[in-house]
Amino acid sequence: MAASPSGALGALDPTSDRAVFRQIADQIREAIDKGRFKEGDKLPSEAELVEHYGVSRMTVRNSLSILQTEGLVVSEHGRGVYVRPRPPVRRLASDRFARRHREQGKSAFIVEAEAAGSKSEVDSLEVGEERPSQDIAARLGSPRRVLARRRRYLLDGRPVEFATSYLPLDLARNTPIAQPNPGPGGIYARLEELGHRLDHFDEEIKARMPTPQEVRTLRLASGVPVIHLIRTAYDTEGRAVEVCDTVMAADAYVLSYRLPAT
Repeated sequence: MAASPSGALGALDPTSDRAVFRQIADQIREAIDKGRFKEGDKLPSEAELVEHYGVSRMTVRNSLSILQTEGLVVSEHGRGVYVRPRPPVRRLASDRFARRHREQGKSAFIVEAEAAGSKSEVDSLEVGEERPSQDIAARLGSPRRVLARRRRYLLDGRPVEFATSYLPLDLARNTPIAQPNPGPGGIYARLEELGHRLDHFDEEIKARMPTPQEVRTLRLASGVPVIHLIRTAYDTEGRAVEVCDTVMAADAYVLSYRLPAT
């Protein structure tokens, strides 16, 4: 049931030089931020907002369009406009690749899904040998061929990220890593079993708007950006043993870091 505008929203300021549709967007945004409209709530209908503010339907639509572009609300055809849920997954960088999780047979994504109380799933899995791009090759020490593992991750049936891992063939060929299911703990557990004890990971992160293909793959709503993360895993000998190129739905994650004070 849609929340009523009365009590949740104020009145327009006729003395303001700010456009009316932006004032309406400001008020709805503030109501969301302060919890008057909660995650998953249906916003007042266009007709209710028109009546509340005394404006045209087009003015209301322009206001809602701003909020959609900001990723605060989502329009469901034939149903209305809803407050978008906040990120369900908190990705704690200092813990997600802890060895204890691999020893328990859990991948990082499974650990995060369990912490969020969500059901994890992997689909669109592709595994094969290929020639790496110049960037990937440089990160891995310039191998001619790599094993590529592509997969999409879902939480409670919703796609939240798409990742491709690249590994040097001399490490991965004819091992469980080359199988669709590499086994408990994922490819990092298999690398350590093969004698490549992991030492550290380097990550590069940037935010950007998605490509059309990424919109389709992650089923992104209008205005939702992605987090593009490239991670390189190193063993204790200093060798780069994997590069993972990941695109994440920005509205599905909070990236959390614990930094030393010294």
